Amino acid sequence: MSGNQDGDAVTPLGDSSVPDDAGSGSTGPGRRGVLGALGAGAVGLVAGAAGGFLGGRSSAAPSDSGSAPAAADGGIVEFLGEHQAGIATPVQDRMHLAAFDVTSTRRDDLVSLMKDFSSAIGYMTRGIPIDSDAGSDPLSPPADTGEAYGLSPGHLTVTVGFGRSLFVDAHGKDRFGLASKMPEGLIELPHFAGDMLEEARSGGDLVVQACADDPQVAVHAIRNLSRIAFGRASVRWSQIGFGRTASTSTAQATPRNLFGFKDGTANLKAEDPQLLEEHVWIADQKGDTAWANGGSYLVARRIRMLIETWDRQNLGEQEKVVGRDKKQGAPLSGGTEFTAPDFSRAGPDGRKIDADSHVALAHPSRNKGAQMLRRGYNYADGTDGLGRLDAGLFFIAYVTDPRTHYVPMQTAISGHDLMQEYVRHTGSGLFVVPPGINAAGGYLGQGLLEG
Repeated sequence: MSGNQDGDAVTPLGDSSVPDDAGSGSTGPGRRGVLGALGAGAVGLVAGAAGGFLGGRSSAAPSDSGSAPAAADGGIVEFLGEHQAGIATPVQDRMHLAAFDVTSTRRDDLVSLMKDFSSAIGYMTRGIPIDSDAGSDPLSPPADTGEAYGLSPGHLTVTVGFGRSLFVDAHGKDRFGLASKMPEGLIELPHFAGDMLEEARSGGDLVVQACADDPQVAVHAIRNLSRIAFGRASVRWSQIGFGRTASTSTAQATPRNLFGFKDGTANLKAEDPQLLEEHVWIADQKGDTAWANGGSYLVARRIRMLIETWDRQNLGEQEKVVGRDKKQGAPLSGGTEFTAPDFSRAGPDGRKIDADSHVALAHPSRNKGAQMLRRGYNYADGTDGLGRLDAGLFFIAYVTDPRTHYVPMQTAISGHDLMQEYVRHTGSGLFVVPPGINAAGGYLGQGLLEG
């Protein structure tokens, strides 16, 4: 796995209340005000959100660049901000991520799609139906699929990114006149040792990561965006995740992955803005690629865990592979969960951390100080027809540059990590995530598409 135990590396929210009737679909902005206005070049949703949304209601929810949310936040994570929400935001419990292929060949359609996405995301993250006048036209499909009516916003965040294939196709052709604006870090990921990638689970022109406390809220977001995209883009592949395998706030306890070990003990946290500036946010782009500053790169890897094989290994072998104690999460060199690993010292029981353990290979000291901000999730997708669970880790990491913060680390891990015996990488994607929307009237990707 691409570094999954240590934040060293891994593989493997004021008066922000919504209207009382927001979940009923009976009042508020109508369908034409939400999506129709976008066709005329307006982003009514974003403008409404910036103005306090629907009649001057205020929202003091922090942006993604701030600290953990207050408890009484109404379940809302602010959509507007310097960075997109869903990166340094405290990790929610559920995830639905989808990659899209853009089917239109017109740049105007791509622009309208991103405007429509931005508008819909603004409503959904506030728990307000896109079709607030549902039922007014029984002869037309509703603009909101409806399965989230009456549900809390659930701290929904929706994060959008662009794949390399949006800029140039497999033959290097400039698809939408954007090739000169493609950041150099948006590379074709190399084939790593042990990769068993499936084309149907890899790549994509666009990526949408929806995270929420309620799985239905997350699925609702992807379903609505898929519907909105019809005729302009289609879903290439998607993944549902449960049980976060990382913490992005010091207020969160360290979770466990399906191998039963604590995951992400030393992950980057929202309360460490200096480290985020160094390792997560893009800040060095100039000229045609300056639009990406304030964004990040998203690495997604579907990592199947060979659970049945793992479960037959003795505890000592499992802890040797990981480099940590299974129950407490302490490094084998001794101490507690948050004690820094000491690779030169034996622990109380005489064991040292193996040089090829996951903790050792993922540690910043072995990767020129590089760190990643991870937002991975467990997944279970039934069985493989041979009596084995198709389950594992859906690895998600945000980095300032994959060439320095992911590829070298994954190369070392895939070649030497003891854990490689128990995992298979079956899906992969790399996307550049644009910065957030700072003001009313903007939309995600505006700097790229109009700059």
